[in-house]
Formats: sequence, C-alpha cells, structure tokens
Amino acid sequence: MKLFKLALRNLLGARLRTWLNVIVLSFAFVAIIGLQGVYEGMNCQAMQAEIEAEYGGGQFWHSEYNPYDPLTLQEAHGSPPPEIQEMIHKGEATPILVLQGTAYPQGRFYPVLLKGIDPGQKILNIPSFVLNDQEEEFPALIGSRMAESLKIKVGDKVTIRWRDVNGTFDAQEATIVYVMRTTVQAIDQGQIWLPLEKLQQLTGMEKAATIVVLDKDIKNIPENVGWVLKDQKTLLRDIQELVKAKTVGSSILYIILMLLAMLAIFDTQVLSIWRRRKEIGTLMALGMTRWSVVKLFTLEGALHGILATLVGAIYGLPLLTLFARKGWGMPEAVDSYGFAIGERIYPIYSGGLIIGTTLLVLIITTIVSFLPTRRIAKMKPTEALRGKIQ
Repeated sequence: MKLFKLALRNLLGARLRTWLNVIVLSFAFVAIIGLQGVYEGMNCQAMQAEIEAEYGGGQFWHSEYNPYDPLTLQEAHGSPPPEIQEMIHKGEATPILVLQGTAYPQGRFYPVLLKGIDPGQKILNIPSFVLNDQEEEFPALIGSRMAESLKIKVGDKVTIRWRDVNGTFDAQEATIVYVMRTTVQAIDQGQIWLPLEKLQQLTGMEKAATIVVLDKDIKNIPENVGWVLKDQKTLLRDIQELVKAKTVGSSILYIILMLLAMLAIFDTQVLSIWRRRKEIGTLMALGMTRWSVVKLFTLEGALHGILATLVGAIYGLPLLTLFARKGWGMPEAVDSYGFAIGERIYPIYSGGLIIGTTLLVLIITTIVSFLPTRRIAKMKPTEALRGKIQ
C-alpha cells in the first residue's frame, strides 16, 4: 500500500507530463470502445432485420434452388414434403415461389424476380396482407428502391412476363397496390411480390414453392425431408463475415492509437529513470531492493492506465451514452451497399466489451512501463547516487 501511495504521489507530481499521457491514453480507450460498439450495433441491427424480413428461423430450399444462379429458377420448384406441409398448415412456416420474369414499365423492360407469398402469412415482416386486395385482379407489392428503379408508384399498372411450368411465355398486367420501405435490399431491389395462389395458377405450378421460411421461434425442425435445410446461422454467415472483416480492418486504427499512447508512456519512463537516478540510488541505499524500485516505477507507469480509465469515463460515458441513444446517421450512399443497416446505426456497448478493453489497456500499459525499468535491476547504489546509469 505504501508503494502504491508513493507511486501515485510521484506520478501526480509530474503534473503536465502525466496528464498529457493520460489524456492521449484515454482517447485511445474511448475510441476503441466507441468503434467496437458501432460494429456490434451494426451486426445486431443487420441480423435482426434479415431474420424478421427474409430468413425467419431458417429456410427449406428446393434441391435445385441456387439464389446465385437465376438460370436454375425455372426448375427450382415443387410441392413441399408432408412434414413441411404440416408446418405450413400450423402457421409455423410460409412457402414462397420464386420465378424469373420481366417487367415492362412505361414501355421499358426490366429483369425481375417474381415472388409469390401467402397474403395471410405472419412469419416475415412483409406487408403481404395488401396482396389480399379484392378490387384488383392481379395486385403487386414492391419496395421503395424497386419503385424508384421502375419509376412507378401506387396505382400504376405494369406488365409482367414469365415462363409457365411448360416453358411457355405468358404475361399479365399487375397493379401496384403498395410500396414498402425496408432496410433489407434482398426483399426489395429487383423484386415484385405477388399473391402465391394467383402466381401458382398462372404458371401451372399448383401447390409449388421454391423455399419455405420457418418461424423464428420454432423449436423442432424436421430433418432429411428431401429439401435442403438452411438454418439461421448458415443464412447469417455472410453478414457476420462482413462485420468481422470490417472489425479487423478497424484494428489498424486501434493499433495506431495504442502505439502513440504507449510510445508516450515508454518515453516518459525512460526520461523519468534518467532524471531520477539519484533518487533511485537513495532508495536503494536506504534499504529498498532493486526489484522494489522496479515495482515502484512500473506501478507509476501502470497508473497511467488507471487514470486514463477514470478520465475516459468522465467524458466517454456521457458521450457514448448519447451516441447509443441518438444513433449514428448514415449517408444515402450506404443504401446501395446491400447491407441492412437502415438510416441510423445504434451502437451496443456490452459489459464484456468495456471490461475487455479496460483490461487490455491496463495490461499493455503495465508491460510498456516495465520494459525501461529493467535497467534499474543492474544499478549499483553508489553509481546511482553519483548520477550514473549503466
């Protein structure tokens, strides 16, 4: 305890030099927590949006379905197996029929994906209930990005063409009954949502589906039913890998900030040892062992980390709290990146993040503080009293 008090008194006695180091280190500390919280919030926000609007609790895919190869869509449909049909009847899953088609808005043509969905489904956060419009023979639902691309709005009619089960081209005029706003581009851009039963009838694909989306709260998922099961973890892997790549990239900034702070502390320790060499000799002459003096100087350096934590908490806590409540507004250009993050990102600062960052800063600070003090172990009291350092 006496050693701690002595180290703290010596550290505070350095005044400006100490506080400059503390402020730089606290800035690195707050910046690391702030940026990590942004990436964690981005990850959670994107995954939650994808789960609610597209992935649900997982999906069953037709064996021929490949979302990255539109040429397979003509054959990627079939009647779901009995086990999946039972889940659909219980409201635990909803089927979606995916076809390749072409839209002809105002004399132009635009390749699209036609997606048939049950208007009464409650699995996905899609306003499919608007497709139950009895006033329109062939109602259609699109997203805001799709509406902007096609230059159409609610009430406009657009001709849609597709191939039926026999490969014959067919077409019909659909009426846009609703334009939805969503952060998930995968259910918006290049897609037109139609009533499932109507699309099945027009294409001759009775009771057919391409994928079946499961409820996110489902517990028991049947296996080996003939369709490919894609669980939630598999579907979210791309998002997690993207966030991980962004996090690794940002570590370069963390390293730069930490190096600047650690360099300042290292230089401070070296200068302190050189200027206080007579004090070191006096302490050893009075009976303090070499390693006790090493501990004293190491403790002085480590206290930079503790003070930086306290200073960082003074201005960082209200700043990060405000940041988490208000969010971080994203520019419009981000909407074209294909990442479901919405107009604002709300950071998430977990206890593990704060504690882990604090421990990391304290450990690195202690190590950097110890390195210059090793020379003290080689000092002789007589040489130190004369102001010499070996």
